[in-house]
Amino acid sequence: MMKELLRHERFVLALLAAGPVEGLEAVRAHHDRRVRDFQHERLIHLVVTMSTALFLLLAVGFTLVRPSMGTAAVSAILAVLTAAYMVHYFRLENGVQRLYRLSRLLDERAAGRPLADPGTPR
Repeated sequence: MMKELLRHERFVLALLAAGPVEGLEAVRAHHDRRVRDFQHERLIHLVVTMSTALFLLLAVGFTLVRPSMGTAAVSAILAVLTAAYMVHYFRLENGVQRLYRLSRLLDERAAGRPLADPGTPR
């Protein structure tokens, strides 16, 4: 998934760097579809990450109540899995945030001028 996100990001950056773009509206529509896809992927990974973290907490609690090699092994496996999911989710979240900035750049290119940031007073 990260390779696809980076590939799309490079695609849009190359188009923006190339100068005037023919069919900018089609590029913007394609970009919006891809952002929605990545947002859906991000939501699914959030649910999976939180579920894995919950199972880790339950396993650690069970290990504290009934210590054994089996429960400790399950806790260790879930700890590694949770850490891997956290790293992946972190990268996916940051990638989607970069796509939001690209959306703003595409909008600015279509408008022909910089757009006001939402946080700036008018």
